[in-house]
Amino acid sequence: MAGDDLVELKFRLYDGTDIGPNKYAPASTIATLKESILSQWPQGKENGPKSINDMKLINAGRILENSKTLAESRVLVGELPGCVVTMHVVVRPSTSDKASDKQPSDAPKRNKCYCTIQ
Repeated sequence: MAGDDLVELKFRLYDGTDIGPNKYAPASTIATLKESILSQWPQGKENGPKSINDMKLINAGRILENSKTLAESRVLVGELPGCVVTMHVVVRPSTSDKASDKQPSDAPKRNKCYCTIQ
C-alpha cells in the first residue's frame, strides 16, 4: 500500500498550461520537484528556466523552499484522496540578457533630467 501515500501533483505554468499530473512521495524535496519540472518543460515555450534556481513553486499562497519536503511544506498529503494538487510555477526572468541590453555602445551619457527655476 505504498502507492496510497503518494500525492498527485500538477504544475501550472505562467500561460495556463499544465505539466503533469504525476505522483510523488511525501518525502520528495521541492528541489526534486523542480528538477522534474525542468526535465518536462515544453521546448517551444519562451522564457523557460535554465536551472531550478530560476523558478519558484507556489502552493496555497506560499513559496516553497528547495530544501524542504512535501510533508514539511504542508502540502495536502493524503487529506484529499484521489484529488490532484495544483502548484503554480513562477519563472524568474534571466538577468544576464537584461544587463547586456542596458550597456550602451560607446554612446556618451546624457543627463535626462532638466530643472527649471522660476
